[in-house]
Amino acid sequence: MNTPDEKSTQSRSSRANARSGIVIIGAGIGGISAAIALIEKLGFHDFIIYEKADDVGGTWRDNTYPGCACDVSSHWYSLSTEINPDWTQRYAQQPEILQYWKSLTTKHNLSSYIQFHTLVTNAIWDASSQEYIITTKDTHSGVQQTTRARIIISAIGGFVAPSYPVEISGKEQFQGRMWHSSRWRHDVPLQGLRVGVIGNGASAAQIIPEIAKDETTTIVNFCRTPSWFIPREQFSYSKTTRWIFRYIPLVARLYRAVIMARHDVNYFALWPKKSEKTRKIVRKRLIEYIKSVAPKEYHEQLIPTYPPGCKRLVLDPGYLKSLRQPNVSLNWDEIKEVTPTGLRMQGGNVVDLDVIVFATGYVFISNELEVSGSKGITIREYWERQKGPTAYLGTTMPGFPNYFTLLGPNTATGHASVIFSEESQLNYILKMVKPVLDGDASSFEVSAEASEAYNRDLQERLSKTVWTDCRSFYRSGGSQDGKVVATFPGTLTQFWWLTRSVRWEDYIGVNAESWMEKRKRGSVGRITLMSMVTALCLMLWGVPRLRK
Repeated sequence: MNTPDEKSTQSRSSRANARSGIVIIGAGIGGISAAIALIEKLGFHDFIIYEKADDVGGTWRDNTYPGCACDVSSHWYSLSTEINPDWTQRYAQQPEILQYWKSLTTKHNLSSYIQFHTLVTNAIWDASSQEYIITTKDTHSGVQQTTRARIIISAIGGFVAPSYPVEISGKEQFQGRMWHSSRWRHDVPLQGLRVGVIGNGASAAQIIPEIAKDETTTIVNFCRTPSWFIPREQFSYSKTTRWIFRYIPLVARLYRAVIMARHDVNYFALWPKKSEKTRKIVRKRLIEYIKSVAPKEYHEQLIPTYPPGCKRLVLDPGYLKSLRQPNVSLNWDEIKEVTPTGLRMQGGNVVDLDVIVFATGYVFISNELEVSGSKGITIREYWERQKGPTAYLGTTMPGFPNYFTLLGPNTATGHASVIFSEESQLNYILKMVKPVLDGDASSFEVSAEASEAYNRDLQERLSKTVWTDCRSFYRSGGSQDGKVVATFPGTLTQFWWLTRSVRWEDYIGVNAESWMEKRKRGSVGRITLMSMVTALCLMLWGVPRLRK
């Protein structure tokens, strides 16, 4: 096992062609978190991170659009092992979030483990050697290389690539400037231009108030389905508060715990279908908020018909108020196509534009990576057979030994921090990889029976939530009746409870017989010891009573 110093002296080229204990795909939030966990909790250094871009940060590196910020409290949108007392605002802006993850990369010397501008294109399980054969491509030169690893941790996340509505044709015709919100063109000044923003979800709601500050910019927001908006109670942390978080023990951690507890309680008030009474109260208050802030002429169109929580709730950063500005307008007509000068609506009229911005979300399944497992099929084929992305605890899949996904299917809660979800997964993954790294087993894969039973129960519980009441990106294909594949039907505390330990009987091990037997004996020994201690305590408690 390599030490950090030995690891940092190896060249990237030599590491690319060597065997690694673990390959981590992606140097975003999940990849950085996985690397820190391996180093700090297992003391393990024989891993490499492949990152297709030229820097760390993932979605917070890519999304630099005006107003980009997190809609989860910053003190909770961070690692529990890396508490940051210096967050400046309740909801941190993109530059501050990116700096947090860059600082962790520096603190733990992770750059020496990362091979940048390297895209993982293929991974094939070799049963004879109990390894994955991994093909990578240099995104600059196009040169391909092959390496092997016993374990793969996929940390590519949920925001894989920009998504463009396929029903809108003619994009190649547009003679103006066009881009996706996650690929913002900072070299294009918007002063005096006519800007069309397609979509009215979280990204559009953050972009429009910012670019509308320039009164010479005319903005048309093209909407399809209204979103539920809730007030964003933003505030800054004072120097005194930050001093308290830094120097008074446990205050920052307690503050973080209170935030988590509040969000977990909110889950029961809104997302289960049986919470009809509280949801009616929430709906009434949200309608009151929308009507109190947005212009009257938009009220009917802005109020959704689906229940709050079915789609992602949008923290309002000033979007509704910006609709009162003379340079901002809404268009609810369906877009037919892009023309050379703008957008043609289904009714036939053309809205002339200088710039078109697609704030239309992301592709959640990578088209760049193919992973083949022990049963001769790819993950993509497995998911097609399951009618959508499927995994056991969102982390492992039958037929794919030693392959783990962070922020996999049904791990997000729709109301809380995905960082904590990934930390829960990582604690689970560390327990699974330790016997492999210690040489006590070659591989583990979840059994098909265990995965099917888990997902049957999961989908049954999801059917009792509001996530099945509308069309959203939480569902396979973003359809009205697709399987819910993104969200977990419960609180983060419940997800943590499920991932706190491994049910080894749900897994098939290779060359793990003696380790499993030893583990069983250890379990029997612990039970026996606990029984003896309990019996002794009862005897000691009973002796004085007999003497009486």
